[in-house]
Formats: sequence, structure tokens, C-alpha cells
Amino acid sequence: MTKTKINLDDFLSDLERRTPGEDTFHQAAKDVLPDLIPVVNETPAYREAAILERLSEPDRTISFRVEWSDDNNVVHVNRGYRVQFNDAIGPYKGGLRFHPTVNRSVLKFLGFEQTFKNALTGLPMGGGKGGADFDPAGRSENEIMRFCQSFMQQLHRHIGPNIDIPAGDINVGVREIGWMFGEYRRITNHFAGVLTGKGLSFGGSEMRTEATGYGVVQFLCHMLAEHNDTIDGKTIVISGAGNVATFAAELAVCNGGKVITLSDSNGFIHDKNGLTLDKISWVRDHKKQSGASLEAYADEFDATWYPDAAPWSVECDIALPCATQNELDAEAATALVKNGCKAVVEGANMPTTRDAKAILRDGRVLFAPGKAANAGGVAVSGLEINQNRQRRSQSRDALAEALKDIMQNIHSVCADAGRSKDGIDYAKGANVAGFKKVADAMCAAGIA
Repeated sequence: MTKTKINLDDFLSDLERRTPGEDTFHQAAKDVLPDLIPVVNETPAYREAAILERLSEPDRTISFRVEWSDDNNVVHVNRGYRVQFNDAIGPYKGGLRFHPTVNRSVLKFLGFEQTFKNALTGLPMGGGKGGADFDPAGRSENEIMRFCQSFMQQLHRHIGPNIDIPAGDINVGVREIGWMFGEYRRITNHFAGVLTGKGLSFGGSEMRTEATGYGVVQFLCHMLAEHNDTIDGKTIVISGAGNVATFAAELAVCNGGKVITLSDSNGFIHDKNGLTLDKISWVRDHKKQSGASLEAYADEFDATWYPDAAPWSVECDIALPCATQNELDAEAATALVKNGCKAVVEGANMPTTRDAKAILRDGRVLFAPGKAANAGGVAVSGLEINQNRQRRSQSRDALAEALKDIMQNIHSVCADAGRSKDGIDYAKGANVAGFKKVADAMCAAGIA
């Protein structure tokens, strides 16, 4: 007997009832489900297998105590998590985030999005996410190392090269991955590719640092080409000043774009003359200093510093939100539309609010969601997994070409799935294409 068709409002109400207080996860579901429910209702096999009900619940959510001592031998306790969302097409894959805002809701949202993002890469990776509510700001190197080691003492039970392969995320870079990988080896007496984002000397990938930012611009270029346009000569505003933002800026400049902003938590810089590769390199070196503000850029390069502000009011052709979730709201979207912005491409995870997306859509602004546009990072992580399994490394040139091919393919599948007589809805295309791949795999595996 075929199950009745799903009603969106009823499904969302039931989801909110079952997951009270998980507002960030609910936001992600509200963004995605309107695109998925019509597909499910048109596909009896998906309804029979309860695919949407199963996909709205992670396979498991693990939480654990992380205890560590500071340099004064004072003991602290944090909470660690790993959300293993879905492994229908491969081992769980997704980053670890150390930040005070980390909680179950945030990680469920990230794991949910990661499931579809990983599917879009074409690589055999499921979706997961993890981290802890630990704040490394102001902590010594030894304190952060001890925290990483304590975190892995709990996490190692739940991961493995064929089970779950975490990577880095906010406040978890090559250094922190190295400390966790070292602890994993000590505990298990096993050298395996159980983490990605490692240093080059012990199995890391040449292109990982650049991959997310480069992928954002590559997706942008394909999107513009689809609409008979190019990045050359376009004025671009970018938020953030980390790896994603600076490497997006770098590739944009190399392709003829004029990048005029970067930002941090203190404000943003507006460089009317445009960032150069040397200026971008200066930003990277400057931000390596803990707590260093971008305000110093204004004095160094005769730019303007805007404290406690975001760059979305600056006139531009293209906007790349690369900082954090919900940074581009309705007011910002209205300003972008008013100033003639042609495209918004997400470098961060869910940086654009639902209201802002509606305004951009009504304003006929091209929009690329993060699950498609910023998938370059996890794609290269997937290539690192393959390198580790084969016990061999790939050259930078080979990885760069592989990244280009993957981003071109992601654009193609999103464009095809989102195409209609009204144009291309990239957000819908990404949701539908990623969902169908996971749903088909879940159907093929049957019900336990």
C-alpha cells in the first residue's frame, strides 16, 4: 500500500515537536524541505521507504565529556559531539568545530547539509559533523594541545577509516588535526587515514587549504558562463578573512575580478583600488596573529575601515559571504539588490537567511548555495582519503585539475536539476540532486 503524500507544514510541525529548541536545524530543514517534498510525493518508492522521515534524523548523535587542565593546573570541562548523519553512500565525512556556539542543533544542521554536499561531489562520502563548545581564544598552545588530545580520547571510539573520517572546521586547522591524529595513533597503535586536513608530512593533501575558496570562485565562473558572462572586470565584495575568503579573493583576482572588501568580527575594510595578491598575502600573515584586527589594513594600504559593520552595503557586481551562518540578512539582501548585485555565491555554511534568499530571488539575483559552491574543500578531503588508502600522494597539479572537474560537475548537476522555463534555481537544483543520490542509495540498501 502506497503511503499518503507528505504535507510540508505537517512535516515541519512534527519535526519541531520531536526536536524542541533546535532552531538552527529547523532553519536548515525549512530551507531544504520545500524542494524535496514534491520529489518525494512524485516518487512512491521514496514514500514507501520513509526516506524523508529517516533523513531528518541522524543515524546517531554522540555527546561526551571533555576534561582538560590549563597551564595553572585548573581542570575544565567541555562537551564534545559527533553527529553521524547519514552513511548511505560512504563513511561519514565532515569537520570538527571548536567554538562556544557549538551545540547539538548547530551540528545537526551542519551534518544535514553535509550529507547533500558530499553527495554532490560524486565521491563516496556520507555526511557528519562534530566538535566541542571549547573556545581556543586566549588559550596557550599547550592548553589547546591538551584539549585536542582529551577530545580524541573520547572521539576515537566512534571513528575509523571505513566508518567516520572527520576533518577540520572553525578553529580546527592543520595544527589541531596533527595533535588529534597523534593522539589517535597513540591510543590505537594504528596509522590510518582517520582524519583529513593533515600536514603534508603525514598524509595531507597539497590543495586542501585553498580548495574551498578556489571552489567557490570556480562555481561562480561556471554560473556566470551559463548566463553568457564572466568574472573579468566584476567588482566583488567578500566577507571573512580566513582561508575561504582569502583564497576566494586570490582566485577572483587571478581571473580578472576586482575584490574590494574583506571582513572580520570587528568590521570590514573597503579598498577602492582593489586587493592584489600581495595585499591578500599581507592579510593572511596579519590574521595569523591571534586576535589581530583587519583595521590595520586600512593604514597599511590607504583603505577605509568600517567598524562593527558588514560589507553588503558596498556597491558590487558579486557578493561572496564567506564568514559565518546568517551573516547576510534581509536588510543586506535589499542593499545588494538596490546596488545592482548580479550574483551571490555562498562560501560559508548557510550564511544567507531565508528572508534574504527570498529578496535575492525576487530581485533576480543569481544565488548559489553553500552545499554546492563551497563543496571544493570536502571534495579535496575525499581525494586525501583516497591518497591515504593507496599510501601515495598526488601532485598539486593533479589535485587542482581534479578540483576543477569536480566543481564543473557540481555546477552541471545543480543546473540540470534546477532548470525550468523561468531559468535556473541553483538552490533547488543542489537540494534535489544531492537528495536523489542519497535517497536512491537508501532505497537500494533496504530497511533493516
